[in-house]
Amino acid sequence: MMRVVIVGGTSGIGLATASRLVAGGAEVFVTGRSEERLRAAVKQLGDRAGGEVADARDTGAMRAVFEGLGGVDHVIIAVTGRGGAGPLSSLTGETLAGAVAGKLVPHLMTAQAALGVLSREGSITFVTAASAGAAFPGVSVLAAVNGAIEATVPGLAVELAPVRVNAVSPGVIDTDWWSELGEEARAAFLAGTAESLPVRRVGRPEDVAATIEYVVRNSFVTGTVLTVDGGGKLKV
Repeated sequence: MMRVVIVGGTSGIGLATASRLVAGGAEVFVTGRSEERLRAAVKQLGDRAGGEVADARDTGAMRAVFEGLGGVDHVIIAVTGRGGAGPLSSLTGETLAGAVAGKLVPHLMTAQAALGVLSREGSITFVTAASAGAAFPGVSVLAAVNGAIEATVPGLAVELAPVRVNAVSPGVIDTDWWSELGEEARAAFLAGTAESLPVRRVGRPEDVAATIEYVVRNSFVTGTVLTVDGGGKLKV
């Protein structure tokens, strides 16, 4: 049975991916920072799922998680970071450092922590964001962080071979990530985004989960960043 660890797997894209993989016969282990969310996720996922509360920003904690698991076939890193949106004119060094510490560092250090137990026929999949290639004002820090993760993918695919390394880069997905906007502003933003996309809707966590599953299961895909954005980069 395929064994998958999803770091940041207790909500949103991570949880949707866990659900899809469990439905496909995999054994899934999820981590997250909230004990309440972890319990709910494991209950939802059923008998082939387990989990542990762990903060991916704590490298020591992530090493302990993987050491406790033993052999793992695939690792999916779906950790998200908050902060960093806004114009360059208002950027502070603290904001930039916080954005790097909140996503770039956890992604790379979690991948490192997994190496000792990861199958040579396995894979590492980073979940980044389409802001890495977006041409929108106010996303320079988000672009820098996600772009930095994506830039490591080809080199790591060669360095860690035959372990496969890929990234999945979602566009605007309807998850709790947007909750800080407030309900009214969030609804308006998502509706406006949907109208601007060729597919005329924003993404669902399940859309990204399907792509992650493809990357995990296809043993001939490595060194690739797959964008799942509903055509967000197209001019319509």
